[in-house]
Amino acid sequence: MTVDVQGPAWAVQGLGVRSGRYPLAVEGPVMRAVDRLVPGVSTVTRYLRYHSMYAAIAAHAERLDLDATGCRGLVRHCEVLLAALQCAGASAEVEWSAHGVDRVRRFCGESLELARAADEEELGQSYSPRRWGFWDQYGGPAVVLGTVKLEQGALRPGRHRCPAAVGEAFAPLLSLAERDVVPSPALERAGQAALGVPLAAEREWLTRLITATTSAGVHVPEEWEPSDRTRRATLRALGRAIELHGHEGHGYQETLRSAVAFGETLTGDPVLAAIPEAAGWRGLLLRHYSVGAWRRLWAALVAEIGSKEGEADRSAEELRDWLALQAPNRTLRQALDDLPPLKDTAGHLLPAERQLLEPGDDTPMTDVLLLLVGALRSREGHLPGDVRAVFLGRRRRAAEFLDPTWVDGLVVDHLDRPMSDLAARLVDDMLAQSRRVALAKLRHDRATGGLKIFSRLHLRDERYFKTGDEGDSDIGTRLLQLGSFGQQLGFFTVRDGCHAVTTAGQTILELSA
Repeated sequence: MTVDVQGPAWAVQGLGVRSGRYPLAVEGPVMRAVDRLVPGVSTVTRYLRYHSMYAAIAAHAERLDLDATGCRGLVRHCEVLLAALQCAGASAEVEWSAHGVDRVRRFCGESLELARAADEEELGQSYSPRRWGFWDQYGGPAVVLGTVKLEQGALRPGRHRCPAAVGEAFAPLLSLAERDVVPSPALERAGQAALGVPLAAEREWLTRLITATTSAGVHVPEEWEPSDRTRRATLRALGRAIELHGHEGHGYQETLRSAVAFGETLTGDPVLAAIPEAAGWRGLLLRHYSVGAWRRLWAALVAEIGSKEGEADRSAEELRDWLALQAPNRTLRQALDDLPPLKDTAGHLLPAERQLLEPGDDTPMTDVLLLLVGALRSREGHLPGDVRAVFLGRRRRAAEFLDPTWVDGLVVDHLDRPMSDLAARLVDDMLAQSRRVALAKLRHDRATGGLKIFSRLHLRDERYFKTGDEGDSDIGTRLLQLGSFGQQLGFFTVRDGCHAVTTAGQTILELSA
């Protein structure tokens, strides 16, 4: 007897589909290393003014004895006000916009409709769909910096309480936060809190926090948390890299890479050699190449696949052929022999990765070669122990899916086989890993009663189709944000596209060789 089962009636049929982040899960080692080496800074952090504002909010919430709900409303109102100040032209000329400014703009006119813009009931119609607004991104760094702490979800002053002079600068804004509608003249009176160059008292306070120094600019290690000392060490390494390579006109990340990733500067320069964290940055920035290669390779593969409704769905064999046909007509051993040298005769690392990434050479096979370089760098003896530990970034001793030692295992297996065989195997490994990651993220969807899968790539009748393209940008290292902090505090400056360290930066970061 055949039984037709229907239901349950409270659940929809099939899987709910959402776009997933990090589909190959190769980013973890770099992200964990960044967390350790740049504590108190997040990728969304743009202006120090936000840290000052949240510290002022915490002090204000303590005075009013606000609970978590009250603090959430205050945060949302203040974030709207900060964005509205930029809409009103109160902000100085700044590189980035205030958070939420585009959504706040429609609530601005002769008056700011503050209550509507910050509404917590209709989040989708407000300035931010997140209940806590942008505090969600700043909360963790603020707690690490010690400017704010949480007590039963409520904001309270941290170990580094907001100075009275800084609080006074935000007093007009905090006063306006109690209103539902703010007339333009009243908003203008809070203009000193708008985004721009830090105020004198604000700069002095934040300089101490970011650089772990006293008011006299002296660093006493015993007076600071380990996270503070680590952040200072990274800032010092970045400052020294700018002194050595800032004239080359690269961004903060590439400037630090020039100083620590290749050559003998890491151990030969007296300042960098005395910063243990600089070795961690070598491992991180070298692994960053492999992570970027996987992300671009995966994005290029997914770009070859059509949507569910189209005719460009692909079988696994077609996807293997896509990359295999781009492989050079040689064995893997021959391809390894053609790679740029990884070390010089003295044993110093050479920039093979940079040579492979020269402008105009951005094909998928370039990314395959970068993965091979990463595999060779993972071998015992190629990197010093402390560098190799960060480069591998393992949470267990065995090789992990798609990590450099995994690729090195493929090198051993395919050494005398055609490069096309390796290319086909890489496609199989990416498809298998994306499936593992998607299934690991499978969740119950309370809204539908069914299951929800986070992936842009799906399999139907042995054919792959996509619901969207994948991003191929490099994962952030927070060096851009940290460098921006240095600029705002007057340590670094940019002239004609080149970076330099100011006299104040040389002194407070102790950059004298």
